[in-house]
Amino acid sequence: MTGIVRAEVPAQSLLSSYGRSDAYVDCYTTDVSSSVTLAQFVEAFYTTPLFKVERLLLGMFVSRPSTDAEAKEFAQAQRASFAAWRVESRGPDELLVRAGRTRSWFMVAQEVPPGGGTRLSFGSAVVPRKQAGGGMGAGFNALLGFHKLYSRALLSSAAYRLSHPRR
Repeated sequence: MTGIVRAEVPAQSLLSSYGRSDAYVDCYTTDVSSSVTLAQFVEAFYTTPLFKVERLLLGMFVSRPSTDAEAKEFAQAQRASFAAWRVESRGPDELLVRAGRTRSWFMVAQEVPPGGGTRLSFGSAVVPRKQAGGGMGAGFNALLGFHKLYSRALLSSAAYRLSHPRR
């Protein structure tokens, strides 16, 4: 597995329309040596120990509890919502979900890395407020560094889980 790399949002991806707006958009990629489906990637992402902390906080503070079983159903397109997220759009190799002003995007590309395997992509979009003056707000700017670090850590955790299956 290679490291996490910041990348351009693919032009034809589900996330790309946000890049053509005033939204903040980012994209990170990493490669794993095995073949990974979108459902496997999404399930691994939402069930890592790191993300379970976020799920715990969502359950405690915004009454949006969730389970690993629900994460699996969400990943397999058996449910349209999970914790705070709702499906905005889904394709065979992509998933775009929304929670308030935030969008999360997942994509798998088979045999893109040299030597085969799967390229995992994870990105985010944060849309500006609709209020007068719009913009992202001081809170967004204050947390942007953390967001970038957290996004990389989440992708790394999911890739690790996919590369080291539980026995």
